[in-house]
Amino acid sequence: MTLPHLPRDISRRTRLLKDGHSGNGPVIYWMSRDQRAADNWALLAAAHAASALSRPLRVFFCLAPAFSGASSRHYGFLAEGLRQVAGSLAAKNIPLEILTGKPGITAGKRAHSMNAALIVTDFDPYPEKRSWKTELLKTASCPVAETDAHNIVPSWIASPKKEYSAATFRRKVSPLLPEWLTDIPEIEPMPPMNMEGAAPFAFPGTFPASLSAPDTGDPLEWITPGEHAASERLRIFLREGLERYGQERNDPGLDGLSGLSPWLHFGHLSAQRAAFAVSATPETESSKAFLEELIIRRELADNFCHFEEAAGTYGGLPEWSRKTLDAHRKDSRPVLYDIHTLEKARTSDPLWNAAQREMTSRGKMHGWARMYWAKKILEWSPSPEEAFITALFLNDRYELDGRDPNGIAGISWAIGGLHDRPWPERPVFGTVRYMNYGGAARKFNVKHYIQKIDSLVSTNL
Repeated sequence: MTLPHLPRDISRRTRLLKDGHSGNGPVIYWMSRDQRAADNWALLAAAHAASALSRPLRVFFCLAPAFSGASSRHYGFLAEGLRQVAGSLAAKNIPLEILTGKPGITAGKRAHSMNAALIVTDFDPYPEKRSWKTELLKTASCPVAETDAHNIVPSWIASPKKEYSAATFRRKVSPLLPEWLTDIPEIEPMPPMNMEGAAPFAFPGTFPASLSAPDTGDPLEWITPGEHAASERLRIFLREGLERYGQERNDPGLDGLSGLSPWLHFGHLSAQRAAFAVSATPETESSKAFLEELIIRRELADNFCHFEEAAGTYGGLPEWSRKTLDAHRKDSRPVLYDIHTLEKARTSDPLWNAAQREMTSRGKMHGWARMYWAKKILEWSPSPEEAFITALFLNDRYELDGRDPNGIAGISWAIGGLHDRPWPERPVFGTVRYMNYGGAARKFNVKHYIQKIDSLVSTNL
């Protein structure tokens, strides 16, 4: 089967993964990574396909009973975001159905029971989700397509291979941006009859208690889930934060970041929408720095997880860094901390403790602090393998934007030199880049950052 005729700006972001028998039932959009009704290329692809085939459109979201250490904090954020998505979709006469179970198998079986004409799903290279896609392709009987609604340049177009560094990736992506960094059309309402026979939107009655989700404390009060709050945060950043982003973004004691990463992770905000809005402002050092992070660095993480089968494991680190870390495996560590001591932020390093407390209490750690945080875990662990596992575990359990290619790439950079180069050799780290407290103190006011976290943690703001 060839895909139904789609507008060019949608069709070039969409690829057919599997041919099959096109039934006389609806077109399905299996929403997973991009949990929003607006600025969603995958939803647009499914809607246009449904119109071209004269079929109803149905949207599924499959709730996995456990996912990469996600906690009650994450499931709660997800639930509220989906409630908002359901309302936004209903206003366009598009029903959202919540499924539970193994996502790929469950979505495929549900589509089969509806004699689906086509399934469109999100592009997502996160390691655990790759298996979901494989299971979907085995289970579904109809054709399956995927649309990259997360990256500005679709990952399979940006590069055909795993890139060595940001520099090599930038050389490929930057020339493509004038063509791909465009506005995103608004989805048109479906006919009212599209709602006929649809399953009512509902979460499982015990959500999220029925899930295998560890409890990480009270819900976060400082951040509101959903695409409405995400759009408002983007407007505030453009109005109040963008101008100083370039000067303040590397100081954890200041509020110099955009703060958008949780909404980007859950797909409540389109990165393309944010980039398009920033690109419409006068070009400054701040806007260039922001677009570098939002486009090059973020999409480089997708490139890594897309092409590296071992992404998310120690074996996925570059060969040169694994060799140097192995050569220093028996080096004396200044101190060893077990995971429980780290989780409770009871080390002798007040800067590290502040970063850990920021993450556990607020679900978000400053980007510079996260680099330092992961590198100290390497220094304090009995082996680099254990350091990698510990850092990824803590990141995924507490960070709102954990369980993400960006988290994998960031920890792989800090512990294993991913997308970096060898540096002067030293104990434990070998030639992997080193960071320490003294270097941090020369860059920013460490005491101010620690005091800031003390204040924020006490109020959960």
